[in-house]
Amino acid sequence: MITVDNLSKSYGDRILFDEAGFKVNPKERIGLVGRNGHGKTTLFRILAGKERPDSGTVLIPKLYRIAHVEQEFDFTEPTVLLEGMKHLPANQREHHWKVERILAGLGFSHADMKRHPMEFSGGFQVRLNLAKILVSDPDMLLLDEPTNYLDIASIRWIQRFLASWPRELILITHDRGFMDAVITHTLGIHRRKIRKIAGTTEKYYAQLAQDEAVYEKTRVNDEKKRKEIELFISRFRAKARLANMVQSRIKTLSRMTQKDKLEKIRQLEFSFNTTPFPGKQMVRMEKVSFSYDPTQPLIREVSCTIESGRKIGVIGRNGKGKTTLLRLLAGSLAPRSGKITVNPGVAMGVYEQTNIQTLVSQRTVEEEIWSANPRIERQAVRNICGAMLFEGDDALKKIDVLSGGEKSRVMLGKILLTPCNLLLLDEPTNHLDMDACDALLEALDSYDGTLVMVTHNETFLHALADSLIVFQDDAITHFDGTYQRFLETVGWTEETRQTGGSVGASGANGEQGGTKTSRKELRKIRSELVAAKSRELKPLETAIAEIEGRIMADEQAMSALGLAIQEAAESGDGIRIASLSRELAACQDRMEADFGRLDVLTRQYDEKKAYYDNQLNEAA
Repeated sequence: MITVDNLSKSYGDRILFDEAGFKVNPKERIGLVGRNGHGKTTLFRILAGKERPDSGTVLIPKLYRIAHVEQEFDFTEPTVLLEGMKHLPANQREHHWKVERILAGLGFSHADMKRHPMEFSGGFQVRLNLAKILVSDPDMLLLDEPTNYLDIASIRWIQRFLASWPRELILITHDRGFMDAVITHTLGIHRRKIRKIAGTTEKYYAQLAQDEAVYEKTRVNDEKKRKEIELFISRFRAKARLANMVQSRIKTLSRMTQKDKLEKIRQLEFSFNTTPFPGKQMVRMEKVSFSYDPTQPLIREVSCTIESGRKIGVIGRNGKGKTTLLRLLAGSLAPRSGKITVNPGVAMGVYEQTNIQTLVSQRTVEEEIWSANPRIERQAVRNICGAMLFEGDDALKKIDVLSGGEKSRVMLGKILLTPCNLLLLDEPTNHLDMDACDALLEALDSYDGTLVMVTHNETFLHALADSLIVFQDDAITHFDGTYQRFLETVGWTEETRQTGGSVGASGANGEQGGTKTSRKELRKIRSELVAAKSRELKPLETAIAEIEGRIMADEQAMSALGLAIQEAAESGDGIRIASLSRELAACQDRMEADFGRLDVLTRQYDEKKAYYDNQLNEAA
């Protein structure tokens, strides 16, 4: 158990915590929430021992190991697998299967595991650092935005992994759905205090709103009562016959504590302006192909139509071409072959991940937003600055001093400045905190125009998407339906090949060349197969996770027993040595039996999974 008591931390005149405290009990998985800049990462650094508080104590049990993902890359092994194995506990150094399982879940292929870590992009190097932490078997995990740089398949895997984590965990993420699926408790930094409740973020924020409403109501009532007492005293102070009553009220007034009015917290509130679009087809792609390397086509003969009023989610693993597709639609890339036709009435608003690099560092926030449309009056620009939480002098900050989240808000502000009827957004939630994501979701839900959005955030997909462009199994397909429907009928498969080429986003029927089965029948077959696969594999997954948990617990116990035997040997306590040796032997017997069961269950799981994958492949 970790106990934090009377913790205070400030930078200059900015106070993050003021005599705050909380406890982390065994097996609690905690979601840490709070606005950007309110101290979440600082609290992590204090818990990890990398930063000291101004005052207060952090009590951590002896030999308790806290692990967090490093942002620096320090790779010393020749392959990804060996780099991961280097971080296994001493008594598990040969358990390569454990490392392979975690690397595969994070998106590394079997071939990737044999490559040198420095051959990968920064995003995959961050994943490797995350894998090194997960295999190190710590007592507590500190995870700050672990879903950054992960695709949906990897996010769904790590969500399941963390939900079954057997020890303690504190998690920071902007993805509310991901956090609520993992945590048992919510820890919030609010008004310089830290508060913990059992339950999800929804329960935490509902409780917070209720408590502040009660506080404000009590404050108003107290203020009214105070004024009534002060009026009575001033009116009857000179009346001798009421002297006792006046003195009684003076004493009552002196005992009353005056509650300060709660400081209004600025909320990110905005809406995207729309301009009418009279037609139906906005953008049409006809057999468009594109590649950065002529020997490795990225997008092959994609035909799709973006229709007015649709909200389309673009989903799939990283590196498959989702951002490239968006840039082709936006006109910032030209296709190698094929044709893209944009209706003259289309007014685009484009948010690209790389566009943050185009911000001019020496401009102020106001100047950068204004540059998107110099014809707009200054007051309109200041209004948008305020909507993006750059009020007053904050609008005069230079771009180069802003955080990643603040730069993202500047990019959104530039889109707001000009009305548009087609929004193209590439991972707009990156660098935004949970409150900003909520505001963005509400704004997109209210947006009357057309939306095409690349995202790995399943909360946004569930809430917004009415159709999908899916990058999966070396194909680009269209799914005309919600994300939930996609999960139920198609799902995230691990098929090595899906035949039939690409399907247009304009509502093509999805039938493959030479297929005699109708799309409706195929969906029904796939739906039944997906349901059967889940029924068969879920119990095996649960049993495997339980056995792996027992093995990990026994490995820890064996390590502790080995240390205890060594101490007993040094003190010459023969009776204790014999007792501990029996416990050690029992642990070894349990582990050997569990490894045998694990081998049997894993084979059953692999066989059943391969069977259903083949069936799904045939029904594609």
